[in-house]
Amino acid sequence: MTEKKNDKKRILLVEDEKDMVYAVTLQLEAKGYEVITASDGRDGLDKARTKKPDLIILDLMLPKIDGYKVCRMLKFDNKYKNIPIILFTARAQGSDKKIGKEVGANAYITKPFEPGVLLDKIRELLALS
Repeated sequence: MTEKKNDKKRILLVEDEKDMVYAVTLQLEAKGYEVITASDGRDGLDKARTKKPDLIILDLMLPKIDGYKVCRMLKFDNKYKNIPIILFTARAQGSDKKIGKEVGANAYITKPFEPGVLLDKIRELLALS
């Protein structure tokens, strides 16, 4: 068993669908994570820079700045490049996944999703970071 710290791991969820935000937040909080949310790419980028999350779950199709650009801007910035990013999207094409890798995403999970798959990936990425 890994050492349990008093401070909760902070996860930034950047998602514009309110129902999805609610469902994912509920699951993450039930597992003891602190969840910060943003509903568009610009807000997500600002919160990633100011709240210093341990991990980011990032939708691709977002208002203002799309998820690919947000991911790229964070991964190509030395201050934020080590924050694991899970791209979380309904776009399941191979080309979408390829772009996700090119912009530096650590994982790619398609919606609809299995909660266990998302939680396992979060645990795995947080253990590596």
